[in-house]
Amino acid sequence: MTEVEVLRASVLAALVEGGAGSGVDTVGRVCRACVRLLPVDGAAVSVMADAGRRELVYASDEVSTALAELQFSLGEGPCFEAYRTGGPVLVADLATGLVPGWPMFAAEAAGHPVAALFTFPLQIGAVRVATLDTYRATPGSLTPADLARALRVADVAALALSGLQAGGTSWLDGDGPWLAASGMRRREVHQATGMLIAQLDISAAAALARMRAHAFGQDRPLAEVAADIVAGRLLLGGEPDQGPL
Repeated sequence: MTEVEVLRASVLAALVEGGAGSGVDTVGRVCRACVRLLPVDGAAVSVMADAGRRELVYASDEVSTALAELQFSLGEGPCFEAYRTGGPVLVADLATGLVPGWPMFAAEAAGHPVAALFTFPLQIGAVRVATLDTYRATPGSLTPADLARALRVADVAALALSGLQAGGTSWLDGDGPWLAASGMRRREVHQATGMLIAQLDISAAAALARMRAHAFGQDRPLAEVAADIVAGRLLLGGEPDQGPL
């Protein structure tokens, strides 16, 4: 058996043995295996429904976590492109690569030890549900053999994600039981979005864009801005936005 086949077999065994929600640990196993099986330095898996509903399931290291947080805060990056197009996004050299779709992310990512990015969409059946995001600290393309292996690992990551389904597709919902059990990192962002929808009579996309613009303009994490809105310390009801109370 190849190393990828061994990984797949271990994931299948874990899903059979584990209960509902046990897939989080199994997804972590796949992310850690990426660093061993591929020429990358870190990996993360994030469940996605659209630009406003994205949850980081597991990240192998601090840089992968930072890249995931950065993409969610800005609402752009390779994960959104891979999710939208359904194909891998391969950037061999972030410093010189053409990334017209996400210039803010590329600029901000330059502050981290990241030189190359390889992102793959994940599907369960015919439904695109997540992305596998990997990075490398040195520039360089994936060889055809590396790419073929990465695509197989992405299939295993999708298999691991299937273990997060506590029946049906509830795990895709922002109030899904497995998200609540894992701490739901984005809960306050969702709550703040709902508050802005009610207060300003705008769409969810517009509410999230408003928060992102404020966070970017103030150089603050989106999660902090959302927490201030939920706690009533920040009002975004007029122009210019009112700062923390």
